[in-house]
Amino acid sequence: MLDGTMQDFPLTLDQFLRHAAKWHPDAEIVTAREGAEPSRIGYAALMDRCLAVSSILAGYGMRQGDRVATLAWNSQAHVEVWYAVMGMGAVCHTLNPRLTAEQLAAMLGQSEARILVASADQVGLARRVAALAPGIAHVLVIDGSAPDDWAMATSLEPLIETAPRDAQWGGFPETAPAGLCFTSGTTGSPKGVTYTHRSNFLHAAKLLQTDVMALSGRDRVLVAVPMFHASAWGMPFAMPAVGGGLILPGRHTDGASLARLIASEGVTIGAGVPTVWLGLVDHMEAVGGELPSLKRVIVGGSPLPPALMERIERRLGVIVQTTWGMTELSPAGTVAPIGDPVRNAALSGRPAVGVDLLLTDGDGVPLPEQRGVEGHLRVRGVAVIDRYFGQDRPATDAAGWFPTGDLARIDTAGNLMITGRAKDLIKSGGEWINPVEIEALVGSLPEVSLVAVIGRTHPKWGERPVLLVETRTPVSDEALLAPLKGKVASWWLPDEIIRLDNMPLAGTGKIDKTRLRALHGAG
Repeated sequence: MLDGTMQDFPLTLDQFLRHAAKWHPDAEIVTAREGAEPSRIGYAALMDRCLAVSSILAGYGMRQGDRVATLAWNSQAHVEVWYAVMGMGAVCHTLNPRLTAEQLAAMLGQSEARILVASADQVGLARRVAALAPGIAHVLVIDGSAPDDWAMATSLEPLIETAPRDAQWGGFPETAPAGLCFTSGTTGSPKGVTYTHRSNFLHAAKLLQTDVMALSGRDRVLVAVPMFHASAWGMPFAMPAVGGGLILPGRHTDGASLARLIASEGVTIGAGVPTVWLGLVDHMEAVGGELPSLKRVIVGGSPLPPALMERIERRLGVIVQTTWGMTELSPAGTVAPIGDPVRNAALSGRPAVGVDLLLTDGDGVPLPEQRGVEGHLRVRGVAVIDRYFGQDRPATDAAGWFPTGDLARIDTAGNLMITGRAKDLIKSGGEWINPVEIEALVGSLPEVSLVAVIGRTHPKWGERPVLLVETRTPVSDEALLAPLKGKVASWWLPDEIIRLDNMPLAGTGKIDKTRLRALHGAG
């Protein structure tokens, strides 16, 4: 019999900030401020403030397992609340400020949060939400002051100045819940995803790997992906883990604001959805100038048009890393490695250790051949959902695989290519049309900024495809359809082309196909 054991070291999220405060005390968190110089703070001072916020929350009766909701942008104050809530064992329920009060109140009704932390510029929305969510007993205002005429709202900053710093962090299982995020709802009703300390810890550690996102202490990472969606891709955990700079844009992620922040703070890596980088490239092409510190852009959330990838790399002089993920995956599923010789916007990279992929037929039966064929994508791993919040039934199949709803291919090198959403397929005359294939071809045109294809009801064929485009320069209908000729079947060609001044986007920056169908999908 072999003897000996290893230390019991719980994988709880407070360990990241403890580590950063001790070993990287002066590494910075920087927050952009409108009309003022960015604010900055080191990790040691940040932890001191986080402990104070934990004490404040305890004074309001918050205990392990209780939910605290946030309605806020990417800022130092929001990070402080995250670590304060999670460090004491409570659960941080992030809310999307771009949703309606009714939608947010419904989510709060499920989470039963009693405290709402809101950015000062979101107080109006917070008032409406609180009126519809009677479970909210207190509102704490960050990044500004609470209004004098709202009795239940209190400014958090003055409380931090006098609060004790003796809050106790940790001491709970690593499998305890840490965060709650609802899916974007772009393809169905939003559902709550509960992240555990262990799942977020392992997910953040994965991001640091060389063939994943290769984040290091030498990097200053601009987190343009919102903190209210899928834990900001785990960046607020990963960067303290290595003592890297965490650069937060606040509310403003337009091209001009990001360009100023990248230049002033020496940002080396940017992370965000394609529309964020479209705005930055449009700005740089309009005003000129360079951003020499920026080396990489990590893109996720929705497919990246090939023409936009080429524009980003050429104009900004960066490497673009494509990814695929979901809220249910915490969210990173696959990432294209930095040094991969294959440069293709359609490829989303390979899974890291701890993530596994499976292609099945429509009934969930694994395909006998997993490479070079299209199938329904399923996934399992250390940071993949098992059950949605508040639901009794598992979200996985009997073998533990989570059905993503995506159609995909895996090439001989193991690269994942998302070929469509099963729900987005258009059935015309009894045959299927895949919008993603049309979008990729039209999106390769340099004149096209954003493109979407939806099905429109048709009295004879059931559905027919409609092409919707946002263009950056004039382009004829014939030129828009030209990339499709000879590449797709003639009956796949869209019946109509609709030009939009602004493509509608969901709260997370993805193209909102639900809204497009409501506006343009009726026959």
